[in-house]
Amino acid sequence: MSGEPTSAVAAGSAEAASAERIDLRQEFEAVGIGEVLDQLDRELIGLRPVKTRIREIASLLLIERLRKRMNLAHEVPTLHMSFTGNPGTGKTTVALRMADILYRLGFVRRGHVVSVTRDELVGQYIGHTAPKTKEVLKKAMGGVLFIDEAYYLYRPDNERDYGQEAIEILLQVMENQRDDLVVILAGYGDRMEKFFASNPGFRSRIAHHIDFPDYSDSELLQIAELMLTEQNYKFDAEARAAFERYIAMRKTQPLFANARSIRNALDRIRLRQANRLVADLDRVLTADDIMTLEASDVLASRVFSNGKSA
Repeated sequence: MSGEPTSAVAAGSAEAASAERIDLRQEFEAVGIGEVLDQLDRELIGLRPVKTRIREIASLLLIERLRKRMNLAHEVPTLHMSFTGNPGTGKTTVALRMADILYRLGFVRRGHVVSVTRDELVGQYIGHTAPKTKEVLKKAMGGVLFIDEAYYLYRPDNERDYGQEAIEILLQVMENQRDDLVVILAGYGDRMEKFFASNPGFRSRIAHHIDFPDYSDSELLQIAELMLTEQNYKFDAEARAAFERYIAMRKTQPLFANARSIRNALDRIRLRQANRLVADLDRVLTADDIMTLEASDVLASRVFSNGKSA
């Protein structure tokens, strides 16, 4: 029987690859990873550990892309991820940017994100779950499937629950079609830990675990001012000081959701400002009047009166 041994062929390929020269900066700029990372910096205040980890993953995938070109890569890398953290910490935004990076580097075909919760995957009667789950997977193929509050898929206390069927389908696809789909599981850190403990098949398929920290008070204020700037609003000095107090008080209350709660608070402040302005119909308004939020617009929140969020 003729032919070179497999080891000899591999050695020959490696030797040929070693002769190739690649301009790393040119490769980096050609795929536009820097643009995506810069966009992430603009979109999200803080989150330095998260951004550092995304840069590390992007670097790894860039090198993996080059290894494939040089015939040094022997299998598709596992890219499934877990994002843990409280609500409003940027998990969905990072998933969107991660999908863009994966697409630019050629690890997914389309680069879109399909975001779902348990309700889109699990049916309410026998024979309902498999079609629902498979339909979601069909839509997500070629991109990223983002499953928020993934731990709700598993409800061991309910023997009539069909979440386990969805889990089994997901695990099979995550393993067999990982070259065409990246799954990101997201949710509270402690609940995700229990979920992985109860479903080791998921843990073994997750390559990257990223924890999203809560925002500090100063970061939340920066987020608020960025949101206002994007909508052509601004705090005056007293309103800014009042909103700093609002943040400190609101964070101590239940159901605080970081940037999401800040966005909701700003919507209510803008509502109060509009009512304040319209209350005096004889007033002649300037652009500055319409743009400026005053302390009274902030201090009218119930947070300052009875401690409830508003």
